[in-house]
Amino acid sequence: MSEVKPMIITDNETGERYTLEFDKDSVRFAERNGFDIDDLGKYPMTKLEELFWYAFRKHHMRVDRLKANKLLYGIGKLPDNFAERLVALYAEPYRAFDEGETETTPFVTVE
Repeated sequence: MSEVKPMIITDNETGERYTLEFDKDSVRFAERNGFDIDDLGKYPMTKLEELFWYAFRKHHMRVDRLKANKLLYGIGKLPDNFAERLVALYAEPYRAFDEGETETTPFVTVE
């Protein structure tokens, strides 16, 4: 399975580009704040907004949530694969961990 590429959104009014993605720390942050990916199907409007925020926040912590929501709703009609791509980005740190991909050489062996 290949790595999921980050999502890039551009504010056409300012030209500002924003990168959306997750790493282990941003997933942990979402989970500590009560986010449950399984709730996306039950509460799509609320949870898609949260998922977008958590992906946005990884690279843009200093941008407030109201600005992020404005960007999300400024997209208009979302691309067909928008939600699926955010979910794939959210799952990427798990996939990398599960497949043994690490940022450093492992220093622990499990037998």
